[in-house]
Amino acid sequence: MNTSADAYFIQGCGRCKLGGTPQCKVNRWSAELQLLRQLLLASGLTEECKWGMPCYTHKGQNVAILGAFKEYCSINFFKGALLPDEWGLLSTAGENSQVGRLIKIISTEQVDARAEQILLTLQQAIDIENSGQKVPQRNIEEEEVPQELLLEFEADQDFENAFKALTPGRQRGYLMFFRGAKQSATRTTRIHKSRDRIMKGKGLQDG
Repeated sequence: MNTSADAYFIQGCGRCKLGGTPQCKVNRWSAELQLLRQLLLASGLTEECKWGMPCYTHKGQNVAILGAFKEYCSINFFKGALLPDEWGLLSTAGENSQVGRLIKIISTEQVDARAEQILLTLQQAIDIENSGQKVPQRNIEEEEVPQELLLEFEADQDFENAFKALTPGRQRGYLMFFRGAKQSATRTTRIHKSRDRIMKGKGLQDG
């Protein structure tokens, strides 16, 4: 994995085999990423390298991170859900995103046209960090539980008790994983394969 913010703009994050090749997504958005980098530095944020990507911090706290994807590059805000988004710049990363928000960029012209608004959004993000605000997490009771999992609970009370004994974060991780399958059969398969881990009190990412 890349450990230098400067190297990212040349070689990418280094987390896949395309790093340093013409096929790396960073190369596709090179000009746009450089412009976004200038805005992030102009905001007064400190540039570091985390997860192989340029991460921008304020007083040691993560505020934003640059990203390159197939269809766009972006500034991703760690507490984006708290931003007012008065200019309609922000998008969610996915349907399960609760906290993060991102500004999607597809051209240098777009960066130039919205540079002032991006800078103001960055300042708002810094102000939020200074205020100490936290993004409220959705209660686990508000999460949609797949019907397939409810059927498993009905058939096995011990399994239900083990699932509900998991931390809210672990429960949420499993629910997102199960819901991510489009087919009912696939959801059931994922639940069955996860059963042993759940019974042991482990989350999806636990060793």
